[in-house]
Amino acid sequence: MIEKLRQNDFSLVLSGGGALGISHLGILHDLEKEGLYPIEIIGTSMGGIVGACVAIGMKEAEIYEHIKNFSKIYNWMKFSLSGNAMIDNDKIALIFEGLFGKRKMKDTKTPLKLIATNLFNGHKRVFTAKDDVTIKDAILCTMAIPGIFEEHVVEGQTYGDGFLCENLGVNEASCKTVLAVDVLGENSFEKEMPDNFFKTANVMEMFEKSVRLLIYNQSKSHIACSTKEILLIEPETKGYKTFSFHKYEEIRQLGLGLLT
Repeated sequence: MIEKLRQNDFSLVLSGGGALGISHLGILHDLEKEGLYPIEIIGTSMGGIVGACVAIGMKEAEIYEHIKNFSKIYNWMKFSLSGNAMIDNDKIALIFEGLFGKRKMKDTKTPLKLIATNLFNGHKRVFTAKDDVTIKDAILCTMAIPGIFEEHVVEGQTYGDGFLCENLGVNEASCKTVLAVDVLGENSFEKEMPDNFFKTANVMEMFEKSVRLLIYNQSKSHIACSTKEILLIEPETKGYKTFSFHKYEEIRQLGLGLLT
């Protein structure tokens, strides 16, 4: 894989997956170590956050320090039943404002594409350098998991998380060679059922597994239909929950050593 990347320009595609997306940092660490840099970056949700940081020139170690802020995500919980989201977007927006300032999608060192979903018509929206949109706003769109984060409005349209349409954005890659990192791939779920499905904890586990299976099959279909040469990496994320941001150190390790 490393030699293939050395010999060809490549697109880097980073999937969504909540805290599991921290494993993208392990991949970035190894790419930097090998002196390999993508021609463009395509990201969805957490992959979009990490990808945007890379696109403006941040190194993996610097991104890791910023990612630690997400370990405090439970401090942003809202307990009102009158709203439509659990997480306070205002606090998250301040973090992204600190990271990206007023930079727009065109103001990156590496071309960046962020995938979101139009919540009115279900269509995919890909934010690129052609859009007069700030990186912060595009990120707030691509990461807006319905019910967890508030939807985000850009140019009069309401957007939600990109995983609803394309969690692994291989279809948006411009290069013939694509390095795709899927943290919700085949290695993100257990291959057996819980002992007792009717225990509340196991019901919740089955719900999360069902979502992972849904996203996995969506991505598998997109890969199968692609005409690109896709170098697929699927970190072993099955032992971690989508919101296990407090385990950032362990999850980062999952992405190390997978470039072969």
